[in-house]
Amino acid sequence: MTDLPENVCLSSDGTGVIILDQTQLPARRVFLTLTTAREMYEAIHALRVRGAPAIGVCAGMCLSALAHQRPQMERPAFDTWLREQADYLASSRPTAVNLSWALRRMTSLLELPLPLPELLDRLEAEALAIQAEDIDMCEKISRYGLSLLHPGDGVLTHCNAGPLATSCYGTGQGPLHLAAKEGFPLKIFADETRPLLQGARLTAYELQQAGADVTLICDNMASLVMKNGWVQACMVGCDRVAANGDTANKIGTSGVAILAHHYHIPFYVLGPTSTIDLSCPTGADIPIEERSGEEIRSLFYKEPQTPAGTKCYNPAFDVTDHTLITAIITEKGICRPPYTQSLAALF
Repeated sequence: MTDLPENVCLSSDGTGVIILDQTQLPARRVFLTLTTAREMYEAIHALRVRGAPAIGVCAGMCLSALAHQRPQMERPAFDTWLREQADYLASSRPTAVNLSWALRRMTSLLELPLPLPELLDRLEAEALAIQAEDIDMCEKISRYGLSLLHPGDGVLTHCNAGPLATSCYGTGQGPLHLAAKEGFPLKIFADETRPLLQGARLTAYELQQAGADVTLICDNMASLVMKNGWVQACMVGCDRVAANGDTANKIGTSGVAILAHHYHIPFYVLGPTSTIDLSCPTGADIPIEERSGEEIRSLFYKEPQTPAGTKCYNPAFDVTDHTLITAIITEKGICRPPYTQSLAALF
């Protein structure tokens, strides 16, 4: 792909970040310019920008934009202030490791003994490098993933891990978009992905725009679709991979993996090496974000659909056990069990 992504980019003067507001798709295409740390935090927390790679790209650009707003500060006061901004942004979503990874990558430049004008240039260049690497990563993951599929296969995907969530084809959906571009026939089933409907609002939208054969199903229809023999592979993205191969992804992913295991269907997790956290031993060590119950009770309804005061449990992610994962696909290749060995060998 040669076109620059439009979902996340720096403003022309470098002091803001422009994002495509994913919460308003597919009904409206609305672009927002983020200029304050509070706006940036809110955009990430509210899923206006979402998808692990896109969050990382956005975080890098946000820190660069904030830095360019303070060209008159003196070092080391600037360094202290920028680290505080990074810590604040990192707290917006705790599960996706790309967020903290990108922010650490940016703040590591503060170790360079440069005059502030030169440091600002380096920060912007680093943010753009993160995006460029993400484009290259998506292309490689998509190619590796497509090598595991056959013409005419049915592929089930959960949540959204396509172009909106990345800077190119996507991760979990990347092979599906590459297939559509190259005329490789697939029959795709997209889970709606409750409660925020990323599959219905974003995955179906993207794949339809790409000309793919996509069918939307409710999450609780996945079992029947698999039983009918319509699915030959499952492909999902991930927000964090533990050292043993356990993966955190959008809530409902582990259920898909359990069903795939029952029906003897390969279950593939696709993501960049930046989502692999070798300091996290197992999935039990991954922090799981919990969100407001209003996302279940009322967000997509004209009127609340539950009685007032009903308690809600709304985790944003679940963890898929490594024993249920056929392979983890990265830009560096396809990892297979035992993941403690194959993942470590990537670094």
